Amino acid sequence: MDRFVSNVTLRLDSKGRVSIPATFRSVLRRDGFDGLYCYPALDRPAIDAGGNALMAEIEALIGRFTPFSDERERFALALYGTSETLKIDGEGRVQLSDSLKRHAGIADRVAFVGLGHKFQIWEPGRFQSELAEATQKVRALKAQLGSQVAARNALGARE
Repeated sequence: MDRFVSNVTLRLDSKGRVSIPATFRSVLRRDGFDGLYCYPALDRPAIDAGGNALMAEIEALIGRFTPFSDERERFALALYGTSETLKIDGEGRVQLSDSLKRHAGIADRVAFVGLGHKFQIWEPGRFQSELAEATQKVRALKAQLGSQVAARNALGARE
């Protein structure tokens, strides 16, 4: 598999390190990056993390804007300017910086959450709240889309 999927909650050790789930490390190895790119998520109290695929997405996003434009500079500042490259030790652990932990509200446990091309690192309680809200919104959207499909089918049957 070349995607980050599922979620796992783990404890930080006494030195503040945490093991990256083995399945996530496997995706990073296949991605060809020997470390972990991390930055504070722009719109959530979480840390965005990944390898070359995440960096390629950031570069593509920034590349959409005209060189030297204010928008391009803002995105570069917000993404590159706050990014950190963490070293993964021989046992698959990383040490999150204080600024990353502060942004996500992490104290002693973290939730690793797969999002396909990247994953996020959350404080577990915040993740559970975010997951409940996302699930509720997705269910409402599914119901709305189902109603639209039913309405189109009904119109098509009349014609």
